[in-house]
Amino acid sequence: MKDKNTKNLRKSMNRGSVEHETKVADNEGEIMTLAKKDVISIPPTKTIKEAAEMMIEHGFRRLPVTHPGSNKLLGIVTAMDILDFLGGGSKFDIIEKKHDDNFLAAINDHVKEIMTRDVISISPKFSIRESVDLMTENGIGSLPIVDKEDKLVGIVTERDFALALAGSLTNETVGDIMIKDVITTTPGTPIESCSKIMVRNNLRRIPVVEEDKLIGIVTSTDILRFFGDKEMFASMTSNSGLDVLKRKISEIIKPNILVTESTVRLGDLCELLAEKNIGGVPVVDDDQLVGIVTERDILNTVLKE
Repeated sequence: MKDKNTKNLRKSMNRGSVEHETKVADNEGEIMTLAKKDVISIPPTKTIKEAAEMMIEHGFRRLPVTHPGSNKLLGIVTAMDILDFLGGGSKFDIIEKKHDDNFLAAINDHVKEIMTRDVISISPKFSIRESVDLMTENGIGSLPIVDKEDKLVGIVTERDFALALAGSLTNETVGDIMIKDVITTTPGTPIESCSKIMVRNNLRRIPVVEEDKLIGIVTSTDILRFFGDKEMFASMTSNSGLDVLKRKISEIIKPNILVTESTVRLGDLCELLAEKNIGGVPVVDDDQLVGIVTERDILNTVLKE
């Protein structure tokens, strides 16, 4: 099935725009060859804390929100939505204003308070090329798939596309596509500041450096895991959200991180990302951080071909 998926994806990606317009009907439905059909979703009454715990448990960065009876798609909540809520952006107002800065009360509010309601979704009849174009044009990492009654029947992510290409990327290297202007942070940065960097720049991971040396990485999932840690709650001196957000990222950074080199083939990188179930890695040459590469960079590269 993987070889078939790769062949379908490569064939669809290589189709020119004019050809795409005339032949797209012949390829309707091919998106379901890549989509996950057994989708884990949550009701809008699930708490924000429970949603974060589910993401951590299953290794997800997003959860569709559906009506508990009809399974109709109501919205989607992502790790970035929760980071926004935890101090990274405007959704932090929910903690400050609605809950008078009571962090414990706020994280037990319903996920419907922070979910995205106007979700961009697709039908099962979409082609791969249509789906990739829609995702990249809107800068989103996933597309829920709904039937004619708006019931959730699947989901496809940029990781699904990028990893399906592992066997077809033979000439390109990491150095060809990596982001060279890397946004970094230091171990003394407060969690609030790190969350803001992620939300404002739409980053899911930030390398941590000290004296120009890469010492670790912090991801959106790391921050979610920290906020769900029972020991963290036990150590709180108050219910204040600000009390938590002032904690340093040195408490949560991963010191033993996977890295790659600029000369590594993209196909080999895709296999590494799939094996470790991660979305990106720092690029290090001669002990120096020279870039970062993610599944989105891989997908954008394929689109340019």
